[in-house]
Amino acid sequence: MTKWLLVSAAIAVLLMALSFGLGGREEAALAVVGSNSVQPFAEMLAEAYQQAHPGRFVDVQGGGSTVGLQATIDGIAEIGMCSRELKKEEEALFRQVMIARDGLAIVVHPSNPVSDLAVEEVRRMFTGDVANWRAVGGEDRPIRLVVREESSGTREAFMKMVMGKARVSRKAISQDSNGAIKELVKQDACAIGFMSLGLVTSELKAVRIEGVPATAANVLAGRYPLVRPFLFVTRGPADERAEHFIDFVLSPEGQAVLEREGLVRAR
Repeated sequence: MTKWLLVSAAIAVLLMALSFGLGGREEAALAVVGSNSVQPFAEMLAEAYQQAHPGRFVDVQGGGSTVGLQATIDGIAEIGMCSRELKKEEEALFRQVMIARDGLAIVVHPSNPVSDLAVEEVRRMFTGDVANWRAVGGEDRPIRLVVREESSGTREAFMKMVMGKARVSRKAISQDSNGAIKELVKQDACAIGFMSLGLVTSELKAVRIEGVPATAANVLAGRYPLVRPFLFVTRGPADERAEHFIDFVLSPEGQAVLEREGLVRAR
């Protein structure tokens, strides 16, 4: 199945989910759709927003950054979520608002003795040129690669910041969410993956990159090299409901929600 067929299928599922979520409400919910990385944070923001503004509803659905952009173009969503920089051709289509910054964490099993990698080493591992942990200071074990699916903004950010023009090995295992990446890596001492820094828990180890620990403080200070934006996008000027929610997300209260969860404030 091609990338765009997958996107179309995801949007069809989204339509059903959104329709189900709107039932019985006097005011239609604001539809926020897209990046699986941004989704859990958007859900927390929606909960805080609804508590602060009774009678206003926000329905958050995942599906990936590409799905979010397409859903916004198609009018299915008022706000799309994207976990990568927009491409040049996309910038002309959307108004974008950065709601936070996120470190892209390279994660391994906690028992893995490797704690520091250069970007070049990560690249060579994911191309398959380096296939044994011993080559980067680890034990004599095969490296098992875990990646996000091609429509993922997390994967596109990884490709831009780490891989450049190099291609990911066909042996890599593709997963459709940060949670799926987490489950595979925490169960496999040979695995390596990448995910949102804000979602890394003690069940995983985020390795240092070029000697710099993957922390929100280092992202804020500009020391950590793998950083991406978390974006809300609208097709042209946002309507009143979308603008009201975006204003809340950018407010001190909304930004505090994101900072508590390990992200770095947008401003």
